[in-house]
Amino acid sequence: MRNRSSLIVLFLLIAAGLAGPWVAPAHLSQFSQLWLFMVLALSWDLMGGQTGYNSFGNIVFFGIGMYASAIVQVGLVYPVAEYTAAKGGGTEFVFSAEQLHAGLALGIPFGGLMAMLAAIVFGALLLGMRGHYFAIATLGLAVAAGELAAGWNYIGAGSGMVAPTPPDTVDSVRLIYFLSWGVAAVALLFYHWLLSTRFRMAINAIRDDEDKAEALGHFTVRNKMTAWAISAFFTGLAGAVYGNLSRFIDPIDIAFSPEIGVWMILMAILGGKGTFWGPVIGTIVFFVAKELFWTYLLGWQRVALGALIVIIVVFFPEGIVGWVKSRWPRLFTSPGKGDAGEAERDREAAHA
Repeated sequence: MRNRSSLIVLFLLIAAGLAGPWVAPAHLSQFSQLWLFMVLALSWDLMGGQTGYNSFGNIVFFGIGMYASAIVQVGLVYPVAEYTAAKGGGTEFVFSAEQLHAGLALGIPFGGLMAMLAAIVFGALLLGMRGHYFAIATLGLAVAAGELAAGWNYIGAGSGMVAPTPPDTVDSVRLIYFLSWGVAAVALLFYHWLLSTRFRMAINAIRDDEDKAEALGHFTVRNKMTAWAISAFFTGLAGAVYGNLSRFIDPIDIAFSPEIGVWMILMAILGGKGTFWGPVIGTIVFFVAKELFWTYLLGWQRVALGALIVIIVVFFPEGIVGWVKSRWPRLFTSPGKGDAGEAERDREAAHA
């Protein structure tokens, strides 16, 4: 029953997104960013909250997805090196509506797949580490990726890369909104399903005690790799769409932005990591607060945002969902099960 109620709320949230272009047509860019941030928070939480591997480098997959998609979008029509050398400008680089749509249809999935491939490669090197060693290693990976991109002339190096300019016949703002909403809808439904399977129990066992899980016969390496690959895929999809939303891809400030890399972690923690609804709620609260601070506290917006984070960490260390759960635990207990239900779920986890 509880899972059914959660699914109903999820469908209502996704359906509400369809009304965006008519309810708030002047704010579609902000809502596009909100949907993509939701994907980032959910994807980070799969590793940081559910598996217990706090990655400071998931922004790598965001940047890889962004650049991979842009290369496909441009490369279908023009030589990428010539395009980036010209900074995407000039009348010679014109994209028709058909070329734009074809580039997006191929580029966005390609961005997700390239991010997933990178996660598999990096995972073979990094997932043997644990705790702060893993966190620091992923942070170094993110810094290195930004510097490498800033020195690669093929993608514009430090001068950045411009996403294909939509023709006047295309309502690009509405198009990007629906792409953002579509990626978020797929991610929300997929993660809701994934976290209702035994896979969640398996990765939660890694989070709780990886040595014991391995001793009980869990395929811990395979499960960690799978979780990171899934997380990277959706992060790459979000990056692919975000590149078209921002229009200009800077290697340090956009693609491999330390700021966005921190934000995806904060949104998951704010709502309550290790839960499905925590990253979703955390994203909404964080994004609304950020927009208000940037509107009414310009110049002090980062101070106010930092103060909000401190308040949450001090007074709501388990996040919004954790705080609500401690105050009203019956909302999170299946009717008629109680302690027996918890014991049953523990037994299922032991055999997952």
